[in-house]
Amino acid sequence: MGPPPVVTGISPKEGPPGTKVTVRGEFLGTGPMDLTGLTICGCDCLLSAEWKSKNKIIARSGPGKGRGDIIVTTRSGGKGTSTVQFRGYHETIGPMKESAVWVEEAPLQTLAWGRRSLSPTSYQQEDPLGLSVEGNDKKFPEEELHELFPEGSGDLTSEQFVAGWFLLEHHHATSFDDLKAGLAFLRRKVESQKEGQLSFLKANVGSVMDQLDTLTILKEKFEADIKEYGSDPTAKVEEAIQVSMKEANKLFEEVLARRDRADATRNALGVLQRFKFLFSLPVSIERNIKKGEYDVVINDFARAKNLFGSSDVPVFKKVLAEAELRVAKLQELLQNKLKEMPCTLEEQKKIIRNLVNLEASGDPAWDAIVTHSNFIVEGLKACKDEHMAAEKTSSEDSAKSTPHSNKFGDKTPGGGVAQDWQNSVPQRVLFVEEVSEIVTNRFPDLWKLGQAYFGGELHVKVDTSKQAQFKRKVLTPIDLLCGLLRAAILPHTLDRMSPLRPGLGVWPAPGADSLGPWLPHCLRCVRSTYAGLIRLDLPGEALDIVGCLIFDLRLHCMSTQFIQGTEYIKLLHKKETWIIEFDADYSGITQLPSQLEAKVREVVRLVKESVLAGEQREAALLEDGGAQRQLAALVQGLLLSFGQALETLAFSNNASHDDHSNAVSQLIGSPAVYRAGEKESHCPVWEQRLLTTLSNSRYTAAAVLPRVSELFVQHGYPSPAAAVAAATSALASLDRSILEMYLEQKSDPLVGTIEPSMYLGRFDWDTALRPVDVQPYAKEILTNMVGVHAEVHRVNPSLVPRVLGQIVESVAEELSRLMSCVTRFSLQGSQQARADVRAVQETARLYTTPAAQTFFTEALEAIPPLNNPADEELVSQLLARFRARMRLQLLCFGDAQGP
Repeated sequence: MGPPPVVTGISPKEGPPGTKVTVRGEFLGTGPMDLTGLTICGCDCLLSAEWKSKNKIIARSGPGKGRGDIIVTTRSGGKGTSTVQFRGYHETIGPMKESAVWVEEAPLQTLAWGRRSLSPTSYQQEDPLGLSVEGNDKKFPEEELHELFPEGSGDLTSEQFVAGWFLLEHHHATSFDDLKAGLAFLRRKVESQKEGQLSFLKANVGSVMDQLDTLTILKEKFEADIKEYGSDPTAKVEEAIQVSMKEANKLFEEVLARRDRADATRNALGVLQRFKFLFSLPVSIERNIKKGEYDVVINDFARAKNLFGSSDVPVFKKVLAEAELRVAKLQELLQNKLKEMPCTLEEQKKIIRNLVNLEASGDPAWDAIVTHSNFIVEGLKACKDEHMAAEKTSSEDSAKSTPHSNKFGDKTPGGGVAQDWQNSVPQRVLFVEEVSEIVTNRFPDLWKLGQAYFGGELHVKVDTSKQAQFKRKVLTPIDLLCGLLRAAILPHTLDRMSPLRPGLGVWPAPGADSLGPWLPHCLRCVRSTYAGLIRLDLPGEALDIVGCLIFDLRLHCMSTQFIQGTEYIKLLHKKETWIIEFDADYSGITQLPSQLEAKVREVVRLVKESVLAGEQREAALLEDGGAQRQLAALVQGLLLSFGQALETLAFSNNASHDDHSNAVSQLIGSPAVYRAGEKESHCPVWEQRLLTTLSNSRYTAAAVLPRVSELFVQHGYPSPAAAVAAATSALASLDRSILEMYLEQKSDPLVGTIEPSMYLGRFDWDTALRPVDVQPYAKEILTNMVGVHAEVHRVNPSLVPRVLGQIVESVAEELSRLMSCVTRFSLQGSQQARADVRAVQETARLYTTPAAQTFFTEALEAIPPLNNPADEELVSQLLARFRARMRLQLLCFGDAQGP
């Protein structure tokens, strides 16, 4: 609220009504619209006020009299105050003086009895005292006059005339002697007016007598005529005239008849020529209707009605009736054309304008709105029926051809025959394109037509009660569009639909499975229609219907993209080539982790471009709690699916699928790494596939998942920490399962051959034979471990410690068990046993776990100790000979020198 206005100056300070007044002051308003009131001497002068600036206003004074304040009122400051006053007064105004009030132009009565002044100057009354007031410049204050004579007036013609007011107003400075002289002048003037009437008659006695004589003669003549001709002398004259006319007509009857016929013919031809426009109007109307020039017909008909509508001539009435019949047919034609669709907005407006000009019955503008709305609704339904029938036919044809296709085609994840969807557009996608195009092209005309109707642009009588009906006419096509789209591509959301659901139809169920790759395209079509509706400035209720559909479609598109990616990743085991790649950081991996990362990158990019990037008036998808939870579940499912693919690779082809012997002993069967008769194949053996899968799992958990997590964050997704943690945990569990399976396949057979090999040839630890070398079973243990080492190292060297650690532990445990089961050792048996155990222990020391070390210690403790240094020296010699002979095998364990 600003400061109140203050008036500090006014020019001029007084004047009659209509005086142009300049008001000056402060805070007189910020603009013309801010000025809301201006009163001068209590009279409202806002109508004539002209705002110039915040310090100046120009206005004209009102009919107020006396002194008064100038009050200015503004919206920003309210009612103001005034430090100056304006004095308004009334003055006698003549016809030649400018005035802002009405001046009665009737001449005023002068003081002369019975006379009126003929001169315009008589409006200015002379002083009745005959005194001059030229030297009386100072006027007596009018306020004091009002106080002295509240009910009086100084006007000589007023009924409230007061002599005192007159003298004070005009002669307040006149001396008393002058006033006495003026009184004497006034008395003489009145006496002279009384004498003037009698002198006038005396001066004109002769003329008055002549006038009286003339009137007497006229009276006598009139009385003589009455006696001679009666009271009505014109009757005989009229009768004589009538007889003369009859005789004259008898002489010229034939001539006059021919003349009348000629005149009638001439008049008829003249009428035809003069009114040619009217007589040719019916034919002209028909011709212009055929040409489609309806405006010309309307203008001609309106012109004819203006010229001849009030005529009583029968032929004119007949021609106008013919024209009206043709105009009625034109009205019917235009009303039918108004219902013909499709029709552009301009054409409809033109037809409505023509019907209005023809004063057609009904409300053509509203009929056009109803027709347009019904046309859109029927178009949407017809499009639905057409494409639904086409998809049904396509489904039936596909069902008939499915058995033949299954023979040669590959099955898709959904169970159908693989097709080239890029070259075969589904009917539902074509349906989405077509219905979106129908609404985009037709709905704006409906909305603009309604706006023109209620805005008065169509020049028809607007029925404001139809606004609710128009709202339904607008919402029905939009609601139907969204319902049809949901039925086609989002059938799972129909439970939230309006009562229009029964008319949406039921699409063939299998068709929805093939829409996945087309959902982004469908979303773009719906968004394009939504953008067009937004530009129309529709009410929020209509836009919210489409906005809700787009939100659900975005959510479904996101879900579909992730599910498709998940299905693709689950089937990556079919794309495994088993070609191992090596790099500096991670060895023994295939292309599967890279394919996982590439697919995740593709899904993330597609979902961001088509779904997450919200457009105009679209809510952010990830701000919705349900969408966030769904996205988290989808991301987790996407990442966990790779573990399922690895699990399929690891456990679907077990050992029974490979026709190999379980014997791993060189002494009692073929070793695992030298299996005889094994056929060459591009696919590695199952144990190597286990190792490769294990390596892929470790690489994915250590390298791929962190990069995937960063990828989601870079593209604006919420952090997938929980999904990555779940995937990492699943891969860790899979890692343990694969390792246990591999160790089961390698460790158990290896350990199971130790006892048979140890007692091969009926060997007994209570022998008397001097040992000369480490026994073959110990060398066989090391050779089998070398085979495992080579197999693991070939795939991924980093796995060697984990695998060999477990195998060494199993071997140590078996040696401990076997040595503790020996009932009797001879000296030579003790030397042999100690040399065998120490050879295995020292060779595998780099992979010996604490548990394995404990088992080796227990095995040595089960062997009787050697108290003689010579016996210990023999064991040392045996170990030295073992190192020399087994140098190559020792290099495999990373130790060329031995202990």
